[in-house]
Amino acid sequence: MKITLGHSPDPDDAFMFYGIASGQVTEEGLEFEQVLEDIETLNRRALEESLDVTAVSIHAYAYLSDRYALLPHGASFGDGYGPLVVSKRGLAAADLAGATIAVPGTLTSAFLAMRLFQPSFTPLIVPFDRIPQAVLDGEADAGVLIHEGQLTFASSGLHKVVDLGVWWKEDTGGLPLPLGGNAIRRALGPEMVAKVSAVLRKSIAFGLARRTEALEYAEKFGRGLDRGLADRFVDMYVNDLTLDYGERGREAVRRFLARGREAGLITVEPRVEFAGEPSPAA
Repeated sequence: MKITLGHSPDPDDAFMFYGIASGQVTEEGLEFEQVLEDIETLNRRALEESLDVTAVSIHAYAYLSDRYALLPHGASFGDGYGPLVVSKRGLAAADLAGATIAVPGTLTSAFLAMRLFQPSFTPLIVPFDRIPQAVLDGEADAGVLIHEGQLTFASSGLHKVVDLGVWWKEDTGGLPLPLGGNAIRRALGPEMVAKVSAVLRKSIAFGLARRTEALEYAEKFGRGLDRGLADRFVDMYVNDLTLDYGERGREAVRRFLARGREAGLITVEPRVEFAGEPSPAA
């Protein structure tokens, strides 16, 4: 059976799926077709249920839970770090009220975190890799950086205004900021969901165990990151929480989506359910 597997063309996702991409992690009867798109495109494709398994923003998952379950592995958390708000000139956090801020899409977790931090701003939707230039060109007063931009912004002449991961951890008493997860179509059925889930977890564990070769592969997706920065980026977003959310990670997801709902930023009642685990309503 062919399984479509959507993920971002970024070092952390590439690292996670190296085992499958290299053919060293396999499962009889399964063939994976990788689909590489930016995270907002993957979010929109998941709304159409056009991918069997896909990376999605935790924010977007609130609108997908009727069709997809979260896999208990494959998550990206910002544990005391996360999306960065940057500006061309030095701004204080208070200056963001009423500002035009470049964001990588309205379904991204970065957008929801930004809204929770500062509800009053005008969003400018910009592809994530163009946000630094949009800020430098004056198209926006500030921008929310995800992926490798979090490590390279200073070399572009940008200044940090606030780290949303730091803010969230302090505001929640120590929880990591849930950014992305892997979701799987419920329509595949429990047996296939369990089978696919096991292979994907094995691929993550394989990358962690064979870190050097997995990094060599992931480095190709770094858009200019050298080995040291690629290693640092992968270390930030592929770790123990990636192998399993744990109760701390699960609580972070519940809290993040509940806060969004309470603030009126999420228009549905979020249902957080992990594949292979009892429904919250059970």
